[in-house]
Amino acid sequence: MKAVRITLTELQETTAGSLVGSVLLAQVRTERSRYSKGTVLDEAMATDIRDAAVAGALSQPLSLAWPGPGDLHEDEAARRLARAVAGPGIIIGRIHQSRIDLLAEADGVLHVRTDVLEAVNTIDPLEVFTLFDGQAVAEGQSVAGVKVAPHLVDAGAIERGESLAGDEGLVVLRRYQRIRVAAVAAHPEDAAELDRFAAAADLRVTALCGTLDGTFSTAADDPDSAADELQRILEDTLSREVGVFLVGGVSAGDPLAPFFTALERLDGRIIRRGAPAHPGSMVWLAVVRDAVILGLPRCGMFSMATAADMIFPRLMAGEHPTPATLAGLGHGGLLQADMRFRLPPYARSLSVDLED
Repeated sequence: MKAVRITLTELQETTAGSLVGSVLLAQVRTERSRYSKGTVLDEAMATDIRDAAVAGALSQPLSLAWPGPGDLHEDEAARRLARAVAGPGIIIGRIHQSRIDLLAEADGVLHVRTDVLEAVNTIDPLEVFTLFDGQAVAEGQSVAGVKVAPHLVDAGAIERGESLAGDEGLVVLRRYQRIRVAAVAAHPEDAAELDRFAAAADLRVTALCGTLDGTFSTAADDPDSAADELQRILEDTLSREVGVFLVGGVSAGDPLAPFFTALERLDGRIIRRGAPAHPGSMVWLAVVRDAVILGLPRCGMFSMATAADMIFPRLMAGEHPTPATLAGLGHGGLLQADMRFRLPPYARSLSVDLED
């Protein structure tokens, strides 16, 4: 790239043809038009600008740059960067001043390869910015953006960014699937509590495009009978291809809870006791056959916004979280009111009990 500042006197003495193909580094106004910085001058534009200089209608020198053999115009550089960053489920938006927004094509969960994102952003002058990894997003929402600062960019920088992004892209949307969900309340205190639990479960399931298969509860008082009852509920619902269970009233800190006995009888296993987020640190996760179980103790019961509302969208997008993916909840996991934007819309109006 060759950048120069042409004085008004020099501009009057040059030809319009010598300006063609250069890029404006600053805005220029003439009586006929206004040319934004980054504009590539064609013959008509160059003639207009030179004529304005001859007529004394320009008030400042002309700042220009001519691209070299390995240079890309900012718009082409941004488009290539956007194509590299956008993975499945991401729509590339329109360009404006070398910035392009990337949009979610459907409701779902955003995933960001944060390590690669940081590596790309070490390349001068590439800029990639996103929402949080694991954030619930809506159709059409802007989930990421790309930009390059200079008006001419070394193609090698774009190529390095493309190489790092690979075929996967840096941001991917996993859309919600129409998963069948069963809600199980372990020994609710009364019918009113069961009703509140059922309403809370229905709110979450329908908001995330799922189908609530039913709400079930146990009535047995002794642990063995309760475990038998829970085992029958699990077996019956699993036969209907339920993919996710929401369980209320079972604490991750109580290994003697009848639900865990029933889970063990069906060869289920615990993935994680507790989650590195608050409120909701007593959330627990398990798997049984092809289904995932998300549980909360009675104090939660899904009536407030908790860590469960960061995990449940992933389950409804067909993900089977691992201990490693749950570990990432800790960054940004202090779910006070000013962090509500990370949660699905249904959870942003629920109460937050920081005494979880």
